[in-house]
Amino acid sequence: MTKLLHPRRRAILAAVPGLVAAPYVARAQTGKPEKSKVVLAVGGKSALYYLSLTIAERKGFFKDAGLDVEINDFQGGSKSLEALMGGSADVTAGAYEHTIRMQQRGQAIKGFVLIGRGMQIAIGLRKDVAAKVKGPADIKGLKFGVSAPGSSTHMLLLSWAAKGGLKASDVVAIGVGAGATVVAAIEKGSVDGVSQTDPALTMLQDKGMIQVMLDTRTTQGNKDVFGGPFPAACLYAQPGFLTKSPNTAQALANAIVRANAWLQTASPADVASTVPEGYLLGDRAIYEKSFAGVRETISPDGLMPDGAQENCLRFLVEADPKLAADKDKINLAETWTNEFAQRAKKAS
Repeated sequence: MTKLLHPRRRAILAAVPGLVAAPYVARAQTGKPEKSKVVLAVGGKSALYYLSLTIAERKGFFKDAGLDVEINDFQGGSKSLEALMGGSADVTAGAYEHTIRMQQRGQAIKGFVLIGRGMQIAIGLRKDVAAKVKGPADIKGLKFGVSAPGSSTHMLLLSWAAKGGLKASDVVAIGVGAGATVVAAIEKGSVDGVSQTDPALTMLQDKGMIQVMLDTRTTQGNKDVFGGPFPAACLYAQPGFLTKSPNTAQALANAIVRANAWLQTASPADVASTVPEGYLLGDRAIYEKSFAGVRETISPDGLMPDGAQENCLRFLVEADPKLAADKDKINLAETWTNEFAQRAKKAS
């Protein structure tokens, strides 16, 4: 039998924002995760874009939260999204923007803890090519190395191209993954430029091999390009996972928020000592420099900043004519919940 709330209690709930609409928090308890073994998909885990995920793994934060997390690394974010939708992963660490694009296609996914509050991607051209490019209108026909077609690196490229009056078909996007393969693509001359994350970008800059044309690796860069904070990497899942396994989702959020907080004060040397050796790309000093450069764009608490979702939607609309036609149908409230991160913040 359903227990009715006293009228005064109902009035109090209605008067306090967030208390009524808290479907996941209402179910999430402090007890044991429903799923101790979680399969998590990610595209390009070695990139600083996903650093909080690696820290949570390497520092034992997932284990402390009662989880055994199996991390499957794919070439790019679009591939890790496919793993989630195909059922081979429970959760994905990927770009928040995918939650909007999937809603447009009639498939619901929801983000629940933020890793990056800035895009952390830059577009760079080989020095010999950059000399001929004054703006995005001049990149027609050029080949760019992105992590994978359809990923955030690709979308930033398309957005930049659109500002020059170009269509998506006017530039060539080639999937080159992340990390060492990005550096190799420029060194071999197989691409004219790259739209990529660090530490690969900083390494190419320090070698004098590229000229950066557009940069979102700093807070100011995100303000210049998007008008403010931009939701980047996060954990997202299909809504059914959050409903059926709220304790598991809470444990994941707890671990990521703990990793975010650790990264706010950790020294670059400590970070470099924590990640796998291969992530350093053979140059520890460059890795430390790269981390110091993007640290301010790492979320301190896992929460979605005010206005960030709207910034993301505007960015996607600029790059995708199809989404522009459907933008009024997008319900941003259905793409994100702050409930798990709020609980994690209180518990930390």
